Amino acid sequence: MLEYEAVLTRREHLDQIGVTIEEISLVLDALAAIAEPVTMRFLWRPQLKDPADEMVLETAVNGRADHLATFNLRHLVSAARAFGIHAAPPGAIWREIRRTTHEEK
Repeated sequence: MLEYEAVLTRREHLDQIGVTIEEISLVLDALAAIAEPVTMRFLWRPQLKDPADEMVLETAVNGRADHLATFNLRHLVSAARAFGIHAAPPGAIWREIRRTTHEEK
């Protein structure tokens, strides 16, 4: 959550998407309300070139994620794949989830 807040409240991102810090805070509060804590049982370091990205991968692995929504594909795709996790941009994952949900109906 701290990483989301740090990135989303950068002035260049706020200006790019046209929202205020208060609006970002509302989104982050809603996300925090539904997020499930993940216990870090195993550390898998080092897997990535950027040490700051290790916690993202470890959280996905320890949380038994099927998908990892990220714009950081360059660093995370191959490492996530090694753990059976599909890393893709958030929009692509959202479309995949919607398509799967509609196929089940």
